Amino acid sequence: MSIRIAGLDHLVLRVRDLERMIGFYVDVLGAAVLWRRPDIGLVHLSVGSDLLDLVPVDGELGKKGGVAPGIEGRNLDHFCFRVEPFDQANIVRHLTEHGVTIGAIRERFGAEGTGISIYLADPENNMVELKGPSDGQRPDQKIPASSTT
Repeated sequence: MSIRIAGLDHLVLRVRDLERMIGFYVDVLGAAVLWRRPDIGLVHLSVGSDLLDLVPVDGELGKKGGVAPGIEGRNLDHFCFRVEPFDQANIVRHLTEHGVTIGAIRERFGAEGTGISIYLADPENNMVELKGPSDGQRPDQKIPASSTT
C-alpha cells in the first residue's frame, strides 16, 4: 500500500508581527481572514481552497517551535497533506514499516473542516501532518461572520 497525496491542506507560519503579516497576506496577496482564534493564538487565512495559518512566535502555539525564526529557530511549524483514501490502519502500518515515528493521531481542524490526522517528522525533523476526510464544516459555517475578522 502506498500513500496517495490529494493536495496541500494548510500551512502554518510562526510570525513575529501578527498584524503586519495579516496585512501583507490580505492586502498584498489577496488572502481573507477566515477565523481568529485568540484562545490559542492562531489566525486562519483563506487562500483559495486552502488555509494559511499564522501564529505569533510568543503565543501558545508559536512557543512550541522554539526561538523565533532565525539561525537557531524554524519558521514553519508544520505542513499538512490531504490523503485520499485515508485508511488509518494501513497508513500507520506503512509508516511503521518505513521506520517513521508516529505522533499524535486525533481530530484536528483544517481547510475542509475537522477530521482525523496523523503527525510525524520527516528525516530532517520537519513536522508533517497527514489529514483524512473532514466534516466539511469550515469556521464560516460554524461561527458568526463578525467573529471571523
